[in-house]
This record gives sequence, C-alpha cells and structure tokens, in this order.
Amino acid sequence: MANTVYKILGQLDSTGTTNQDIYTVPTTPATNTIVSTIVITNRSLANQSYSILVRKNGASAANAQYIAYNSPVPALDAVALTLGLSLGANDVITANSSTAYNVSFNIFGTELS
Repeated sequence: MANTVYKILGQLDSTGTTNQDIYTVPTTPATNTIVSTIVITNRSLANQSYSILVRKNGASAANAQYIAYNSPVPALDAVALTLGLSLGANDVITANSSTAYNVSFNIFGTELS
C-alpha cells in the first residue's frame, strides 16, 4: 500500500549566488514527489533575484535544468510558484539568489512511497 505524506519538503536561507540544494527526493524507500508550491521570500529592503534548478537523478547543474533564472522578487515581498512538479527518486531542487541571507525558499508538496 502506498504511503502519502503531505509536508514541507525543504527550506533554505540562501547564502547567495552559489547553488544550494533545498530538497532531494528520498531513494529509500523508493519515493516519488509532487511539488505543489515553491515560495520565495525577499526579506531585504532592496529588490533581489533568484534561480531554481531541477536536477534529474542528482545530475550536475546545467542550463537546461532552470525553471527560473534570475527572476525578480521585490523588496519585502514574496513570489509563490504553483507548479505541480513530478519528481522521481534522487531528483534534486537547487536554488541561489542575488545576495546572501536575504532570500528564503520554502517548498511544499507530497511524498509518495
């Protein structure tokens, strides 16, 4: 019988332009994940930008993996991406931002195992 868990999949306070992994789909037990929403919050008084990649099976970062690239998030505001992404075991969501410690990422979804 399948196990379904609705949860916060990952949270990140970005350290800047270096890619950081937010969430990796578990491999044990074999799991599929549906990402419903990613919320990007700018906690600073200046406009910021962010990038998000989805890396299949933990592959190295590449241009084809971006679902958002240098996208804007206004000062003291948030952007919610409602996506419905389907991910398989060991797929990774990675992100970065234009500056350190001003942009937060929160990922919500469902794990099916």
